[in-house]
Amino acid sequence: MTTFVPRTTAPDADPPRPNLADPSFWQLPHSERLDAFAVLRQLDAPAYFTERERSRWRPEKGFHALVRHADVVEASRNTRVFASAPGATTPEPARWVRALFGDSLVNLDGPDHARLRRIVSRSFTPRILGRAEADIHAVAARVVDDVLARRPDDLVASVASRMPFEVICNLMGIPERERPAILAQVDRASGEIGVPRSARGRLRVPGKGLRALAGMQGMVADLGRARRRHPADDLISALVGADIEGRGLSGRQLGSFFSLLMVAGVETTRNAIAHGLHLLTAHPEQRALLEADFDHYAEGAVEEIVRYSTPIIQFRRTLTQDHRMNGHHFREGGKVVLFYSSANRDESVFPDPDRFDITRSPNPHVGYGGGGAHHCLGTHLAKLEMKALLRELLTRVPGLRAGAPLLVPSSFDNRVRSLPCAYNGT
Repeated sequence: MTTFVPRTTAPDADPPRPNLADPSFWQLPHSERLDAFAVLRQLDAPAYFTERERSRWRPEKGFHALVRHADVVEASRNTRVFASAPGATTPEPARWVRALFGDSLVNLDGPDHARLRRIVSRSFTPRILGRAEADIHAVAARVVDDVLARRPDDLVASVASRMPFEVICNLMGIPERERPAILAQVDRASGEIGVPRSARGRLRVPGKGLRALAGMQGMVADLGRARRRHPADDLISALVGADIEGRGLSGRQLGSFFSLLMVAGVETTRNAIAHGLHLLTAHPEQRALLEADFDHYAEGAVEEIVRYSTPIIQFRRTLTQDHRMNGHHFREGGKVVLFYSSANRDESVFPDPDRFDITRSPNPHVGYGGGGAHHCLGTHLAKLEMKALLRELLTRVPGLRAGAPLLVPSSFDNRVRSLPCAYNGT
């Protein structure tokens, strides 16, 4: 196996090429991984990485790495050629897993994806969205009330995780009694996604995560059946009662969507919040700017936090036909991986990309996806949550300072395990 070592040779020497298919690469410090992507962006064509060598029984398995902003955006928007099926995550879900749990929105294309997305989009009615926005501010206030009362020493569980979890549970109409079990299932289901493992670990049957996923989906499917009989003013009722082509979401589709919402919506927003609190501490001049005129700078701060931290590192696509992009020929059936964390540091798009700047404009980051049919449905809610929480914390806990985050080595998301903090005597 080969890991990446930053260049220390003469400037005219060829820099070493990182191996993104090597699990040990994802255990390198975050800064070294960013250096590796900078090397890959300078190549004339997307680099190819072998995940499994060809044998007499199995074909070679590998992918081309899309690391430039333009390539990631083009592949994101051209879903006719760059398909999410059979799986957008790495590794791709096995057929039996898809048969058992159903296909998530992120793994669907074409009419199937469009129909499910219409059901979800139309269920976010103005009434539901208006109530959600009011609830977001109320949740942010309660979270900060508890920070002032308890002064926790870690901001992940007490702030960054709690905020999106409560918002989504309130939006969906999850009863309070079910929430502790769901939170435990989310932690088990998402805890090892994209985490590098040893060869022995990779051979292990992923029973813990699948059992957690099954438990979570079954719980929500039961709620969906109850809402069909007795509708309430919540998102679950809207989803199962939606009339798109004469159908709403089935129990399995509801469970699959909820799993996506909890793992993607909670985890990504949680990590963005955690990174944001650290970044505003590490860059006091940016924090001072935001505190001086929150309404003016809040939107830019949220966008820059998402660009700089890039909560989701990558998604995978499969070529449905031969295709030429940016001078390179891709073959039907081939795999590409869209590295959002690299695209968000592309020097040709973001001047001084390693600088954290809440006034950056324009800021066409791909932190919510590169556009197109799979652009994140929860973008609006995530931004509202981040702004509401930052306003409460900066206004009511001015002495709060976040330390360096403890990161989980992962090829999928920029996950924060813990975030120590201090209060500067307040």
